[in-house]
Amino acid sequence: MPRRFDRFIDDLSSVELSTRACNQFARTGDDARGNAIRRRNLRLYLEELDAIRPRLLLVGEAVSYRGGRLTGIPFVSEMVMLCGVDLADGSRVLGSERGYRKADLSTRVSTEASATMVWGTIRNIEPLPLLWNAFPFHPFDAGNPLTNRMPTPAELEIGAIFIMRLIRLFGIERVAAIGNQASFSLTRLGIPHEKVRHPSQGGKNLFVAGMARHSQFPRVEDSMPRKSQIQEIKEGVSTRTKTYSGKTQPAGPKAPLPTKNAVRLSTVPSSAKEKYKGGRD
Repeated sequence: MPRRFDRFIDDLSSVELSTRACNQFARTGDDARGNAIRRRNLRLYLEELDAIRPRLLLVGEAVSYRGGRLTGIPFVSEMVMLCGVDLADGSRVLGSERGYRKADLSTRVSTEASATMVWGTIRNIEPLPLLWNAFPFHPFDAGNPLTNRMPTPAELEIGAIFIMRLIRLFGIERVAAIGNQASFSLTRLGIPHEKVRHPSQGGKNLFVAGMARHSQFPRVEDSMPRKSQIQEIKEGVSTRTKTYSGKTQPAGPKAPLPTKNAVRLSTVPSSAKEKYKGGRD
C-alpha cells in the first residue's frame, strides 16, 4: 500500500533541472544509490513531523551542498541527522537509531553552521515546525557543485507547487520565510507570512529574535478558533503581511520582545567556510 508521502517524493524525484542545479532525489544518474537513501531520509522526516502535527512551516531559500544536498532533508546536515535533536518537551527527532542513513560512507560526516543554529532555535518551539525550501534542490555555480547560489525566479516557480502541497498535506496554519528569496516566492503565491533573518553572515541573533515571536504564539486550543492558512489563501485574505515602501513586513501590532528563555542559542560558531553564499538552507 502506498504511504502518505510517496507521491510527493516521487514527484520531487522526477523534476528535471538545469546543469546548474542538482536533484538530490533523482532516480537516475551517477548518484542514483545515494539519492535513494536521501528519498528514504526525507520520507522518515516527513513521517516524523506528520506525527508531531506541526502548525508552522519555515521556508528557506534553497538546499545547500553541506546540508540537504547530502541528507535529503532541508536544514539538516549529516551531523544533525545522525546525532538527532532533543526537543524542549523531552521528545526526540532524527537520529541514526530511527533509520536515517548517510548516503556516502566514503566521506566525513558533514556539519553546517546554519543547520546547527536553526535546530538549536526551533527545538524550543512546540509543536516543532516543519522545514522546507522555496527551491527544494541544490543550485550551484556553473562547473562547481561544491558551492551555493541564489535560486532564479524560474527555479522558485518549480518549487512553488511543492510548498502548496506541503501546506495541504500538513494542514499548516502559519508560514514564515527565512530569507528574501523565500519571502519573494511566498508573496508570489499569495501566502501570508512573516519574514525572519537568515542566521548566516552574522544574522543569528535576528533569526533567534524572529523565531521567538513564533515560540510565544498561544496554542490553538487555548485561543479563539483561527482559519487555516489554506482557507485564508482560498479566500484571498492576506492579513499577516503588508507592503510598505515596496517591502513586505508583518502586519498588526509589534511582536513582544523575546524573553530570556524564549529560545536557546546554539553554541556552535559558524566557520568562515560555511558563510552564506547565495541561496542555501
